[in-house]
Amino acid sequence: MQRKQLRTARFVAVETLCRLFHDRSPVKSLLDLAVRKYALPGNERNLTMQLVYGVLRNRQYLDRILQLLSKTALAKIDPFIHQALAVGLYQLFFLERIPQSAAVHEMVECCKVGGMPKRLEGFVNGILRQSIRQKERLAVQARLEKTGAPIINHPEWLVARWRDHFGQTEAQRICTANSREPILVLRTNILKITRDDFRKVLMAAGITNHPGAYAEEAVVLPEYQGAIAAIPGYAEGFFQVQDEAAQLATSLLGPFRRGGRYLDGCAGLGGKTLHLLQFAESHALTIHAVEPEPYRLQKLQENVNRLALALAPVIHEKTLQHFILEDLPAFDGILIDAPCSGTGVTGRHPDIRWNRRLEDLTSYQQVQLDILRHSATLLAPKGVLVYATCSLEPEENQDVLKTFLNEHPAFHLTDCTVQLPEAAHRFIIDGCFAPRPDATIDGFFAARMQSS
Repeated sequence: MQRKQLRTARFVAVETLCRLFHDRSPVKSLLDLAVRKYALPGNERNLTMQLVYGVLRNRQYLDRILQLLSKTALAKIDPFIHQALAVGLYQLFFLERIPQSAAVHEMVECCKVGGMPKRLEGFVNGILRQSIRQKERLAVQARLEKTGAPIINHPEWLVARWRDHFGQTEAQRICTANSREPILVLRTNILKITRDDFRKVLMAAGITNHPGAYAEEAVVLPEYQGAIAAIPGYAEGFFQVQDEAAQLATSLLGPFRRGGRYLDGCAGLGGKTLHLLQFAESHALTIHAVEPEPYRLQKLQENVNRLALALAPVIHEKTLQHFILEDLPAFDGILIDAPCSGTGVTGRHPDIRWNRRLEDLTSYQQVQLDILRHSATLLAPKGVLVYATCSLEPEENQDVLKTFLNEHPAFHLTDCTVQLPEAAHRFIIDGCFAPRPDATIDGFFAARMQSS
């Protein structure tokens, strides 16, 4: 029983990181599994997430510190010990509120719970204590690789692509932006409350906030780090968590046809489906959503119930490939937020940068084209098809678009500018909406096409 009690936030963080780097699983699913397995209380759960995400955002920097301290090559260090040292170094160099002695002691305890030999417990203790003594020197020296190149906490293959596509300065800026703590962005449910009134509710609760820079319903909480469910208005359905880029993507289906039928073909957790429902009431729209995965479908339904809108979506628990077999009237607009590599959101999901491989881009491209081809059969004449990803890679964006349009001469690309607010016009590239990661917006791509 005592050994189970010792499985604290730090142990779970180390175990989660070991599993992530072993099998490239998404970090969120690993954390959810671990939290349930060990029944971590709220404060321990929050610390676990902070440690895991902090190590992932600063992986190369922490490894460089370890290289400067250890005579043993990183590849030869036991994986559990490697991650225990990374978690310990992250606490010592980034979390000033945690006493140094406590950070060292807890990581040694993790090694005991993990069944590590005594000599490895001593190795962890020695490295962490040495880092405290040399902290000032290490903090500066670890900013550079052995080659003298700056540490940017991204795999080289990905950075090299961004240098080729965007230039050295922009690639460096993207990596820097991705390594900062992401800022929470909400979309106001304007059918329940205005954005100004929602901001007043937040301010009355002492939550600093300001309007979004681009989307009209966006509210930014630059300092908030608590639970989403603890934000005032959560139970009342006043808001949904959604980045500004994703909020703007939904508007690309406009102008909406009164009484029209619209489809979210890759609904996921339902952010864009629920945004479409806000337009549905004023335009008498019918909204359909397709989502085959049970967990995401459950979250979609929970979000629908929480926002409690007058109209509800027609939800289809199946793939788009099976959905087209149904005898349904054509749609006036279809939104495809396609499965993708996610390289535009590695700031919010830092595991992506370490999990992805170059060959994944080709695999995603085939899936994306397949989904678009099926979507084309569902669209009414003069209908609008919006294709979106949270990727920065041309294989998943411009190349997919070019291939699809070459195969489907009845479709043509339209300029996104008309459907977007003026503040977002600076993100238009060749008629497509393509912001790159910054403090205020995620990396994204969206193209608006229309059938003849």
